[in-house]
Amino acid sequence: MRSRTRAPSRRCRCRSASAAGSPSATAEVAAARRERLTVAGRETVGPYTIVRLERGGLDPGDPGQFFMVEAPGRVLPRPFSLCLAPPGELAFLLDPIGPGTRAICALERGDRVHVLGPLGNGYDLDVAQPLLVGGGIGIAPLPYLSERLGRPPALLGFRDATFAEAAALVPNAEVVLEPTYVTEVLPAEPGDVLACGPEPMLEAVARRVPGAQLAWEAPMACGYGACYGCVVEIDGHMRRLCVDGPVLRAGPAGAVEAMT
Repeated sequence: MRSRTRAPSRRCRCRSASAAGSPSATAEVAAARRERLTVAGRETVGPYTIVRLERGGLDPGDPGQFFMVEAPGRVLPRPFSLCLAPPGELAFLLDPIGPGTRAICALERGDRVHVLGPLGNGYDLDVAQPLLVGGGIGIAPLPYLSERLGRPPALLGFRDATFAEAAALVPNAEVVLEPTYVTEVLPAEPGDVLACGPEPMLEAVARRVPGAQLAWEAPMACGYGACYGCVVEIDGHMRRLCVDGPVLRAGPAGAVEAMT
């Protein structure tokens, strides 16, 4: 889950069970915790900002899961996937493009914010030949994912060299810049692809690599399925991405399936 929020395309086809009447929201709340965390620091990486919070009693969860972070002065929190999990901290990579993300990026050391998480379904780490694929701010969950998978190879795409400074967060990364796209340089046999990036990139990966794991996005207000703010139409069915995702799996012919 990155700092920008876009819903999966209506062209995607999901085979998950209906969200209506599901106990998933209750399970999400039971597994997550809400705490007021202290800001440990922040730093810039190209145009992006890393915000580091003291972990408190929150578990970092699995790569690809997300946290709802309070945006000072705004009504609703913002969803972010975990970027790094150094000892005692939770670190998030943000693109300060809106009032909410700018407010979070302006936090100073010692400030305190409410955080809820971890939420949603993360990546399946039981993979034999992982290849991480990311684009732009969509690389946000990949540093933590790389750490958990033992620093596998990665393929990252960026708008230009300034944005590509963030590639330093992901070990063993090959970087391409526009007008070249990561899907143009995917190996013929890419192995187990775990991806996060712009919607067109994810759609292209889904068409190329059946079985690829794809972290999607949608606007979220609560993060655990109660508000139905992230409901999107997928293959004619309305799904809550915070419960059925955010990580989905590419099925046959570019279809997108729930991980569970």
